[in-house]
Amino acid sequence: KQEAEKIRIKITSLGLTESRVTADETIQQLFVECRLNNFLAEETPLSLPKPTGGQRIHYNYSTVINVDKADNGAERQYLKSILQKPDLPAHSLKFTVVSDPPEDEQDLECEDIGFAYVSLKEIFQRQRDLIDQEIDVFDSQDGRAVIGQLTVTVEALQALQSLQED
Repeated sequence: KQEAEKIRIKITSLGLTESRVTADETIQQLFVECRLNNFLAEETPLSLPKPTGGQRIHYNYSTVINVDKADNGAERQYLKSILQKPDLPAHSLKFTVVSDPPEDEQDLECEDIGFAYVSLKEIFQRQRDLIDQEIDVFDSQDGRAVIGQLTVTVEALQALQSLQED
């Protein structure tokens, strides 16, 4: 498939700042979910040990959202609406950092501990993909507090440009 029919997403690494998350002993393993509206929810296949003291954990996980006309019309329509309706609130890819309970505590639930966003509309307006960009991860309990940085790549510009031309 042509590049214009794909959005590539790469979750490279995660680093945490000193926060309630680094202090919380029950948070030990982390994975990252990426979501685009209701179409896509992908998660890193591994949950990794929570990074400590300025370290980063490396996922090096990539996924592709296909937005070709033949098979993915709904996704195309959704992306087109992002470009056409400036006030659409859900114009971002949402990355959720999730705490995975340890093996011996499987009765515990997975818990969303932080959120990060990449605006597809901004990529289009700036005419520039995000390559290995550090984005802030905001605390799920306090939306203003930054608990870390997620390094991501989002290559969506060609797909968005091709949608604009349709």
